[in-house]
Amino acid sequence: MNEVTHLINDIKNGNYKPIYFLMGEEPYYIDKISEYIENSVLDESEKEFNQLVMYGRDVSIEEIVSAAKRFPMMSSHQVIIVKEAQDLSRTIDKIESYASQPQPSTILVFNYKYKKLDKRKKVYKVIEKNGLFFESKKLYDNQVSDWIRKILGGKKYQIEPKAAQMLVEFLGTDLSKISNELEKLISVLSKETIINPVHIEENIGISKDFNNFELRKAIGSKNVLKANQIIKYFGENLKNNPLVMTISLLNSFFTQLLMYHGLNDKSKASVAKNLGVNPYFVEDYVVAARNYPMRKVSKIITLLRDADMNSKGVGNNTLTQIDILKELLFKILH
Repeated sequence: MNEVTHLINDIKNGNYKPIYFLMGEEPYYIDKISEYIENSVLDESEKEFNQLVMYGRDVSIEEIVSAAKRFPMMSSHQVIIVKEAQDLSRTIDKIESYASQPQPSTILVFNYKYKKLDKRKKVYKVIEKNGLFFESKKLYDNQVSDWIRKILGGKKYQIEPKAAQMLVEFLGTDLSKISNELEKLISVLSKETIINPVHIEENIGISKDFNNFELRKAIGSKNVLKANQIIKYFGENLKNNPLVMTISLLNSFFTQLLMYHGLNDKSKASVAKNLGVNPYFVEDYVVAARNYPMRKVSKIITLLRDADMNSKGVGNNTLTQIDILKELLFKILH
């Protein structure tokens, strides 16, 4: 985020680069930077003749270069944005000649999503020398809660750890989807609000009592009644609680629990650091470790892998999704 802030500030201060090559697995920041350039560099009167949006599937590198070499009309700069530029991956090397001597009055932006240029290639080195590369990396699951906290902090909101975890477990690591849900939240909550699970349930529709976070906690503490109540709810709301997601999250939990058993230093700070979790959740692992010795955890991880294969139709399996979950839960708890 610091790199993005620095880049945006440079643009805001008029320190433009002739080429912005935005690439990587996470589209959220690519879109944000591109949108900022599109909306902020030129005023409305200049945009009509000096701003052009192209799409990779519809243009060639030659057409992009031809447009980039033009001079702006009644403006100091022209802006050209190539969206879905990854569709040009087979011919992107042809931009090398232009990138070696780019038009100073052109701001050429490539939105090269889900892919990266090979850093060993000459075209990369030329763009790096005369323009700017930004790589938008996918966040790991254990980084997203902190990202949510920072995004909300910048808007004068706070969020409780459980509420942030509910969002991650329901929405995954798709930052654009999470950002949209956060915008809905802050549109109905006053600034300085500390967002809690009730806010999430009432405004986004994620149950604060029946979700994967609570299922994991119930299993960890061997609360059989609560675990069965949750999977019953899941069975009635399969669309919002897909089995593949539940198995994946349980697998992550028990994999981390296996790591916990192997730690010499089991202080809260050490556990949080080594497992990549918020210190708020460390007690869940302490409780689970008492209930599940290392050998049992290893067996559970095997059970989870088998259930994942069954859920995907591998083998002679006639069980429904919810029946697979019920059987899995029974085997874990007994």
